[in-house]
Amino acid sequence: MATLDSSRPAAGALFAGLSLRRWKLIGLAATLATACALPFLVSGYQLLLANQVVVYAIALLGLNILTGYNGQFSLGHGAFYAIGAYTTAILLDKTGIPYWATIPLAGGLCLVAGFLFGLPALRLEGHYLALATFALAIATPQLLKYKRFDFLTGGVQGIVITAPDAPFGLPLRGDQWLYFFCLAWTVLLFVIGWNLLRGRTGRALVAIRDHPIAAATMGIDNALYKSVTFGVSAMYTGIAGALGALLAQFVSPDSFDFFLSVRFLVGIVVGGLASMAGAFFGAIFIEFVPNIADQISKAAPQAIYGAVLIAFIFFMPTGVVGMLRILGARLGRFVAPGPGR
Repeated sequence: MATLDSSRPAAGALFAGLSLRRWKLIGLAATLATACALPFLVSGYQLLLANQVVVYAIALLGLNILTGYNGQFSLGHGAFYAIGAYTTAILLDKTGIPYWATIPLAGGLCLVAGFLFGLPALRLEGHYLALATFALAIATPQLLKYKRFDFLTGGVQGIVITAPDAPFGLPLRGDQWLYFFCLAWTVLLFVIGWNLLRGRTGRALVAIRDHPIAAATMGIDNALYKSVTFGVSAMYTGIAGALGALLAQFVSPDSFDFFLSVRFLVGIVVGGLASMAGAFFGAIFIEFVPNIADQISKAAPQAIYGAVLIAFIFFMPTGVVGMLRILGARLGRFVAPGPGR
């Protein structure tokens, strides 16, 4: 016991010597270094799964900005994912535009679509808004199958996309280059989101979420912020859809059913609402847990998935990030030197 007690002040001094901000920077640098080394350490299939996690993280961040930070509930973000994917697919199929140029175009189209959808949705709140976005998620696959649009969307047959090769003679396989391409977009969008949410705009979004009447009294334009937030959220999801189309090399209406929107909602809840890091944990969950459940039981994988989801919600009601914050606070109290030590 004496040895343990004597080691705690040293550990506490070490922990206190590094600020929380510095610990976060160290963790972020280590995570980014690991992500950059990943394509050279795993197989092609594992890299495909990792790439899908990166893409889903962008979509979950977009939905978390809307739901976690602004308090607007959406069951229709799978529709914006589909719009972004089809924008890239149609541009690559019908024009000679470079693949990299389709990504911002898909994001811009979804920004406009989300903003326009957010305008009438301002009259709706809570479960009414959820039903409106639910209708959007249900209608989008049917519109993509509509025969009048077959010349663009390919109907039920979908559109096949050619995977891009590494440019400038880089010694990378196509899947490795696509991973770095998606990772670069992810880093860019997370930096933009971090700067957006940590400043005045982020505080306004949280104020509207928590006390909309008080926010309006302080001069915040609730209607404008809500519409723009819906548009920005849709833009993030649309860019994720565009990258996902390049990754899958194929788009079809059945790939964007209502359950895609449900998976996005599950992801932000499991990862942690109003948390940027939670987008990655949620993306890992919605990508890997269904596969693990299918390996455990071929007969009833959805039952396994549901049981795991219930366990996550029961043991981590604030999400993975919320649990990590609790554990970090307890660890800090344990190793921090007490008075007189």
